[in-house]
Amino acid sequence: MATFRTGQQTHPTVLPQQSALEPGSADNLGSMDETGAGRHNTAAGTGHVRGETLGSSPAAERVTSDRSVREKGREAHPYVFVLDKHGAPLQPCSSARARKLLRAGRAVVHRHTPFVIRLKDRTVAESVVDGVEIGIDPGSRHTGIAVFTAVKGERRGRFALQLDHRGATVHKNMLRRAAFRRRRRVANLRYRAPRFNNRAVTPGWLPPSLRHRVDTSLAWMERLTSWAPVRTVHMERAVFDTHALTQGKESLDGIEYQQGTLVGYEAREYLLTKWRHACAYCGATGVPLNIDHIRPRSRGGTDRISNLTLACIPCNQAKGNAPVEEFLAHSPQRLAKILAEAKAPLTDAAAVNSTRWALWRGLDARWRTHVSSGGRTKWNRIRNFLPKTHALDALAVGTVDAITRHPLQVLTAGCTGRGTYTRTRTDKHGFPRLRLPRKKTVHGFQTGDFVRAVVPTGKKAGTHTGRVAVRTKGSFNITTRHGTVQSIHHRHVRLLQRADGYTYTTEKETGRPQT
Repeated sequence: MATFRTGQQTHPTVLPQQSALEPGSADNLGSMDETGAGRHNTAAGTGHVRGETLGSSPAAERVTSDRSVREKGREAHPYVFVLDKHGAPLQPCSSARARKLLRAGRAVVHRHTPFVIRLKDRTVAESVVDGVEIGIDPGSRHTGIAVFTAVKGERRGRFALQLDHRGATVHKNMLRRAAFRRRRRVANLRYRAPRFNNRAVTPGWLPPSLRHRVDTSLAWMERLTSWAPVRTVHMERAVFDTHALTQGKESLDGIEYQQGTLVGYEAREYLLTKWRHACAYCGATGVPLNIDHIRPRSRGGTDRISNLTLACIPCNQAKGNAPVEEFLAHSPQRLAKILAEAKAPLTDAAAVNSTRWALWRGLDARWRTHVSSGGRTKWNRIRNFLPKTHALDALAVGTVDAITRHPLQVLTAGCTGRGTYTRTRTDKHGFPRLRLPRKKTVHGFQTGDFVRAVVPTGKKAGTHTGRVAVRTKGSFNITTRHGTVQSIHHRHVRLLQRADGYTYTTEKETGRPQT
């Protein structure tokens, strides 16, 4: 059963928005509306500086230069995706306009998270659609995606998404599978014969943990394209100099850049010289020394020379796969010395370097894609006084003159998968302790579906909205933002949205201001 986050609001049924932002009613057509044919007129006496409404005169606008005022003026609630009556994407509209359309009966809810409405009386041919653009800031653990409108270099953020990858989980599962298969082979158990001829790697092949990052990003681009009229995609194609990162604050010039850490050494001889032929954990000398990982591989450590040290046999066996901070908790001075010699792993940098070309090719094959460097993104973000977040980095990708609006909230989509194929649960020794049902669907519901339960009477009376965990007996558990409500009969449950392999949380867009 998948694990869902419950500490924050999930799938708001009615989006908490501010009052209407438009001066006219929903029937006053404008080019920025979902049915628009013209543009709104700014009220007389109102000035705009980078998007915020300030004083009634240019002099008052020039006086107001406080950064906090400008930041608050640029924040806006996320827009709502709009579809026509045939399901074709229209121009996104504000939440206030979406509420008016729903109350008037002109639209219905098409999807709850992200919130999408479908008009009942409009088609694409009857509407003016200006289109939107998308910015992508790819990363190893998180990818930022921003939907915005761009007019003459001015960007207005309409929707922000942070995609949390599960590459580390995929990598861990692949290692476990390899260990299981290896054990069956060496134990001489019934297993398929080794097929050595199938070990060829096709060009462009990526490990599953890296392929997952590319496929997930492309899948969300397909989703956003089905909800919004995407015209152009802007991608940050960053590259990390891993050799320079290993040197920290030291600079590399000339031949030093060509020579690595092990220049003139073998790995074991290098470690013996570095650690002075002594155990790094107890200081023992004159005893057999083993090569040990400071950060165990089972906990994300790598085989980099900076993550290797020397340990005597007793210390090596006692440490096992425990973190070095836990093993040397009684010796803070020795721990500080080892951590000072160790360096941060380059796993994230290597993942970005390995997937940047595959992601760009996948995007360029479907949409008109412009690429930009990470330095340009940082320069745009600092110039527009934006905090450092993944979604705002995506908004600042590419050629930008000014960013006058950015969403107040960001939707975080965490990859959880769609369950497992296993039909048993094991204890700590690996023996099965219970069996799972062969069918995932119970009374039309699956674990992870977004539902609403209206219980009329009893201790659980009320309305409960959240994720459901099905049971074959017909009484389900529903995880809401306030906790888990257990044993709700299926006749009180109504489906709102099918499980799609993600958990959603809405968070306020915050970050560290850049100067």
